[in-house]
Amino acid sequence: MADDLYIGAIDQGTTGTRFMAFNRQGAAVARAYREHPQIYPQAGWVEHDPEEIWCNTQAVISEAISQAELRPGQIAALGVTNQRETSVVWDPVTGKPFHNAIVWQDRRTAARCTRLQEKGWANRIRAKTGLPLDPYFSATKLEWLIENVPDLRARAETGKALFGTVDTWLIWKMTGVHVTDASNASRTMLFNLHSLDWDDELLDLFGIPRAMLPAVRSSAETYGSFDLGNPCGKPSGHEVPVAGDLGDQQAALFGQAGFSVGDTKNTYGTGSFLLQNTGRTAVASRHGLLTTVGYWLPARPVCYALEGSVFITGAAVQWLRDGLGVIRSASETQALAVSVPDTGGVYFVPAFAGLGAPYWDPYARGTIVGLTRGTTAAHLVRATLEAIAYQTRDIVEAMNADLRLGPAQAQAPGAGRVAPDAPALRVDGGGARNDFLCQFQSDVLGVPVVRPTTEETTALGAAYAAGLAVGYWKDLDEIRHLWKADRVFQPQMASELRDRLYAGWRDAVRCALSWASKPAQGSRA
Repeated sequence: MADDLYIGAIDQGTTGTRFMAFNRQGAAVARAYREHPQIYPQAGWVEHDPEEIWCNTQAVISEAISQAELRPGQIAALGVTNQRETSVVWDPVTGKPFHNAIVWQDRRTAARCTRLQEKGWANRIRAKTGLPLDPYFSATKLEWLIENVPDLRARAETGKALFGTVDTWLIWKMTGVHVTDASNASRTMLFNLHSLDWDDELLDLFGIPRAMLPAVRSSAETYGSFDLGNPCGKPSGHEVPVAGDLGDQQAALFGQAGFSVGDTKNTYGTGSFLLQNTGRTAVASRHGLLTTVGYWLPARPVCYALEGSVFITGAAVQWLRDGLGVIRSASETQALAVSVPDTGGVYFVPAFAGLGAPYWDPYARGTIVGLTRGTTAAHLVRATLEAIAYQTRDIVEAMNADLRLGPAQAQAPGAGRVAPDAPALRVDGGGARNDFLCQFQSDVLGVPVVRPTTEETTALGAAYAAGLAVGYWKDLDEIRHLWKADRVFQPQMASELRDRLYAGWRDAVRCALSWASKPAQGSRA
C-alpha cells in the first residue's frame, strides 16, 4: 500500500463520538470529536439518541478529514469501537430506532435481575457468559424494550426489528450489514463464551427472538464498505472497507499491544476498566470480575480476558463540573488536588449508577464521608481523583486473587502486567493525562504505572484491527513494536500509609452499599 494511506477509527463513547486517522507508526494524523447529551427519563435511567450518535459520527469523519487536509481516498479502512452493552433496536426498512438507546449505566432492570437471582439463575448465567447477573449488560435492557415498545415482539419475531450494541448500529448504518464481533457479543449476557454463539436457553429466558440478533464475526475482517467521500449525500465513489470491530475496553487492550497472556491495561474514561489477557483460557472469576472475549482474529483461537468494570470515574469529575460547579474543566483537577496535602479524611464513593466489580451492587449510591467545616473544594476534588485509584485497586486485588487460583498464575511477568508479583500497569484514556492521578495510582497499588505516547488507545486499537484486516499492518508483532512509553510513575508511598488509606476507602464503600434498597429515613426518598 502507498505511504500516504491511513487507517480511520470511529470511537463512539458514552459522552461523545471521536474519529481519528493513524499512520503506519500508530501516530494520529487527524481527529475530531463531538459530545452528545445524556438523557435521564427517571432516576437511575440513562438513554442516548441513536440518530444523534449517527449524525455525530458522520460529522466527525468529515471534520477530521477536512481539517487534516486528507483526501477520502487516503483512508485505507475503517475500524469501529464503541460503548458496550448500550442497546439499540431499529426498523431495518426505515432505519429508524424504535426507542432511545438504553445505556450501559442504566439501572431500570435492577429489580428484574434481583428476581432472576432469587430464582437461582445467577450461577447458570455466569457459567455460560462469564458475566454476573446485573442490569449493566444488554439482555435485560433488550427484554425491557421488547416488553415496553408496542408491537416490538411481533416485529422482532418476523425479522422486522433488529438489535445491536452501538457498533452494530453504526456498521449497519454504514454498510447495511447486521453484524457484531465476539468482544461486543460477549457483553450482552446472551452469548455463550464456550460455543461462541448466541445461547438458546438464555434467549428463551429473556424472551428474545434470535432473528433480531446480529451475526457474530471476528474482530478484524471486512464487514462491508462505506462511502467515505460523501457520507451524508450522494455516492462519491470512495468506498472504504469497514474492517475492524471491538468493544471499547477490548480495543484499548489491543491498542496497548496487550497480545500476550498476562498483559494488562487500565482505561480511565467515563468509567474505568481493567483488562488482563488470559489467552485461550476463559478464567472463571471467584472474586467479582468478568470473563470476557478480548478479541478474535480470523483463523486464530479466541483470546479471552478478565475484566474489572468500574461504572463511574471520569463521570464523577464531570459531576464536579456540571452538577456542583466546583470546577470549570477537568484540566483544573490536578492543580486543585496538589494544592492540599491530602483529602483531610474525606472519601468519595461515586456510586451514581451502583457499584460494579468486585461488588456488583446496583443499589449502592454515591456517598461522601469525613466532611468537616475545614473541607474545601480542593479536598473534594482530590477525594474524587483518589476514588478512581482506589476503585482500580479493588479490581487489582480481585484479579490477583483469581489468578493465584487459575492457570494464569504461572505466567512470567512482563511490562504491562499486574498479575501476582508483576511490575507495572499500562494506563490510557482521558484520566491518564492527569499526573496526580497516575502518581496516586502507582502509590496506592505499589507498582509502576506506565503511560504510553498515544493515550487514545481505544481508537488506536480499532484502527489496528481494521489495518490488520486489509494488510496495512502485517501482524501482531509489527504492532507490538509500535508501542512506546511516554512516562513511568514509580510508587513513592510507604506501604503502611498505603494500606491505611485503602482501609479507609473500604470503610467508605460499606456506607454506600445497598443504600437505595434501605427503608426511607427522614426526608430521604
